[in-house]
Amino acid sequence: MRRTTVRPASESTRLRPGRLPARRLRAVRRRERGSGGAATFAHCLHAEWIKIRTMRSTLYVLLGTLAFCAGLAALNGSSAGDEFAGRSPADQAAFDPLATSLRGYLIAQITLGLLGGLVITSEYGTRTIVSTLASVPHRGRVLTSKAVVLVAVAFPTGLVVSSTGFLVGQAALSGAGAPHLTLSDGGALRGIFGGGLYLALAGLFGLALGTVIRSTTATVTTLFGVMLIVQPFAPALPGGLGDWVTTYWPPIAGGQIITSYQDPDLLTPWAGLGVMAGCVAVMMGAAHAVFRKRDA
Repeated sequence: MRRTTVRPASESTRLRPGRLPARRLRAVRRRERGSGGAATFAHCLHAEWIKIRTMRSTLYVLLGTLAFCAGLAALNGSSAGDEFAGRSPADQAAFDPLATSLRGYLIAQITLGLLGGLVITSEYGTRTIVSTLASVPHRGRVLTSKAVVLVAVAFPTGLVVSSTGFLVGQAALSGAGAPHLTLSDGGALRGIFGGGLYLALAGLFGLALGTVIRSTTATVTTLFGVMLIVQPFAPALPGGLGDWVTTYWPPIAGGQIITSYQDPDLLTPWAGLGVMAGCVAVMMGAAHAVFRKRDA
């Protein structure tokens, strides 16, 4: 019978005191640092894309916005064209065919702002925000990925809405014998592209509001107040306040991007859009600060 001899491990294979535990400890710490860990920004983008694509409201909002704006462009173009001949010479000189066909942005900014709000408020409503933050503890990464995906949806939608409204509205004006534009005319492409940018900013504004307010109903109410209610009442405000609001209120200033007639008392189109972009940047900064500090 052969006897098995157990030889002591060589010096190179012996476990040195403290070596393996320290190595394991470093591995554990790396896993802890990366515990949202495995969820990179690309993963967050993919997850947010799935969320916004599978929300039933997304398709309804986008199709409804396109249909409504195209219909409004046809109605505005037809009615404005029929009334053009009866206008005074001063009103004819100030006639803005671009703004006439793109007036649907007033409603589109609400619908895309609502979509932006739903990106975050729907998660608070169903409490899925808890699992989202458990998977990705880096809150700035979560909100930034929501904003990027929202812009990827809202900007092309805004371009389609603006270009459709332009083509339908200008065709209606042409049919009525009123002044109209083509894509080669000055300001036409700027209005279409700028309209897409404006509507993307409106979506981000809704996202920022939804992050701060966390309620879909309150977000919609605030959107209506900020983007629709202030504009018609601005001239009635007392003294210089009315002039300031008419000139610098972000949705009013940003709306200058879809005009071809330059009112000397208002901001230029790109300056106005810059005011809107600055407001949205401030709101998104506030949303990031609130999102990082508040409990889910």
